[in-house]
Amino acid sequence: MASLPTTAPTSLESIPLFREAPERLIRDFDRQAVRKQFENGQLLAMEGDGCSYFHIVLKGAIRVYKSGETGREITLYRVRPFESCVLTVFCILSYSQIPAFAVAEEEVEVALVSAPTFRDWVHQYDHWRQFTFQMMSVRLAEILHTIDRMAFQRLDVRVAAFLLSSRTTGDQIVQITHEKLASEVGSTRVVISRILEGWERQGLIELARGRIRIRDAAALGTVVDGIA
Repeated sequence: MASLPTTAPTSLESIPLFREAPERLIRDFDRQAVRKQFENGQLLAMEGDGCSYFHIVLKGAIRVYKSGETGREITLYRVRPFESCVLTVFCILSYSQIPAFAVAEEEVEVALVSAPTFRDWVHQYDHWRQFTFQMMSVRLAEILHTIDRMAFQRLDVRVAAFLLSSRTTGDQIVQITHEKLASEVGSTRVVISRILEGWERQGLIELARGRIRIRDAAALGTVVDGIA
């Protein structure tokens, strides 16, 4: 993590991890974990950083991504409330450097535990160890799914699927820039703009500054299904 913790957490009631945890683990976490806030857009970790802390997100969302030499980005996954970053866990357990970047996508609050404490708890508590490996399994599947999409899905399919899954209920609006959309699907802004402008001419979407309105969701669905 980029910043050191400053304030202590107050309650563990909202964290699913502790609903069936042994009392000793709950007491240890309550005593040793600290709370830290990050602003929207703040970089939490850079590729090559060491990992001094394990974190559980309490509020907000963290985007974990890779960045190439050309500046092209690929989103690996997001860490949402009551989740943690598997790459941070990998880094802590292997005493290695984190292989990706992490940025706050909105105001983020996390509970932090020092890396040595995290490693001690993996050995001491079956509940903590089970949580760790279950979380690693879920995230690994998510990363493999991302790799599968990038390697085997056409770019227009990835763009259409992202828009359909990200639209707001009712108004069919996706609040996103072309550059941000490119980073989500592993492409460049120029290529994404070309695809979107083509769909706009066909009447599938309507483009505005910083947002995309879906006008024909069914047609985008045929792109995702490989029909178009």
